[in-house]
Amino acid sequence: MVDRHMVDGWLARYVHAWETYDPAAIGDLFSADATYRFHPWDAPVTGRDAIVASWIEPGSDSAASGRDEPGTYAAHYEAFAVDGDRAVAVGWSRYWTDAGRSVERQAFDNAFLLEFDADGRCRSFTEWYMQRPAG
Repeated sequence: MVDRHMVDGWLARYVHAWETYDPAAIGDLFSADATYRFHPWDAPVTGRDAIVASWIEPGSDSAASGRDEPGTYAAHYEAFAVDGDRAVAVGWSRYWTDAGRSVERQAFDNAFLLEFDADGRCRSFTEWYMQRPAG
């Protein structure tokens, strides 16, 4: 059943998968036929294997912005609304110039549009974000 607790657990696993770039952890988040949009206007990355590949080895043809260096970013997201098998999550992501996190490079406010299957895997993911102004 999709509820706030389930979505918050999925989001925690999402952040962990991003922090580790573990292909199994990434793949476990998504259904076999999932669609993933890094930006709402993108054509979706379609299928679990393609989603994992887009995270692990984002190429020049990928909508992904690139693989982030360990320790240079952090994020927190939480369920905002849940209706049936769909959810909206909100949160933030921050990026630093180095793993020592001495200088913040960018900060974003994020919203995710999510749809889940009966097994609690995401079958549709669309990210919306806005960069916070500097200073």
